[in-house]
Amino acid sequence: MALSVICIKQIAVMFILVFLGILCGKIGLIDKETNSKLSRFVLEVVNPVLIFMSYQQEFEARLLSGLGIAVLLAFAAHGIMIFLLKLLYRGKDSDDADVEKFAAVYSNCAFMGIPLINGLFGAEGVFYLTGYVTVFNILVWTHGVISFGGKEQKTSLKKVISSPAIIGTVLGLVTFLIRPLISEISFPAAVTETVMAFMSAADYVGGMNTPLAMLCAGVTVSTTALGEHIRDRGVYRAAALRLIVCPVVFWAVFRWFPVPETVFMVVMAAAGCPAAATGTMFAIRYKKRPEKAAVIFAVTTLLSAVTLPLTVMLGSV
Repeated sequence: MALSVICIKQIAVMFILVFLGILCGKIGLIDKETNSKLSRFVLEVVNPVLIFMSYQQEFEARLLSGLGIAVLLAFAAHGIMIFLLKLLYRGKDSDDADVEKFAAVYSNCAFMGIPLINGLFGAEGVFYLTGYVTVFNILVWTHGVISFGGKEQKTSLKKVISSPAIIGTVLGLVTFLIRPLISEISFPAAVTETVMAFMSAADYVGGMNTPLAMLCAGVTVSTTALGEHIRDRGVYRAAALRLIVCPVVFWAVFRWFPVPETVFMVVMAAAGCPAAATGTMFAIRYKKRPEKAAVIFAVTTLLSAVTLPLTVMLGSV
């Protein structure tokens, strides 16, 4: 119950920031072009820095083991949903189906998940979340591209491993693993001070994640014509699959496994996050109902204020 209360408070803070973004979008203070650049800044600079900073803690075998478990659980969670949706959408080959399936499989685990997990579990939680985010990036640029663009689409391995989130994860993991070795070396005072200044600056950059991410989400909602798609059953079908079915199925399958509590809760919360903003970008890129993708993103983001606390409550049972 305590985690659910923290979750509700964290979401309340985020939605205040979202409403600020909606206001900024409505009065024209932040237009679509500016919002696009801010979103790119968050995804390509702020998020990777926050991920990197989550690794800056004392090395513990327990943490490394938990990260490995989080990666395995993330692959399993995505795999189960991909298989389930293949059955549910059998015979339904359309742009609408592609948009709905992508939204149901891929959550906003970085954009929404990082500030949420950071508020619930702190740096250790974000540390485990990087495993889920890594799996997300790998699958989005492989299965996700193919699901939107067709099997003829070729996914470059270079594109996968060069994504900012992956780079931040790799650099962070390396510094985490070599920390015991570095701690035995005596560096000159100037080097130590320079590193400390760099780390302090990185900490400030990572701190921008929550306000900027929620601000951008709010501006996106403000520019989405919700009224035109609000009666589309597919929107609510995708929302139910993303916000309810995915975390419940994950809980039902893995609750009985001997998984560390924090790792389990982090992956479950990530699995219960709203639809990924990446779905809208892919829909625009492949010209597959981008308006519907934006509405699903907006609706799931709004509904997550109710479902995420319930997800956290279920996970603690």
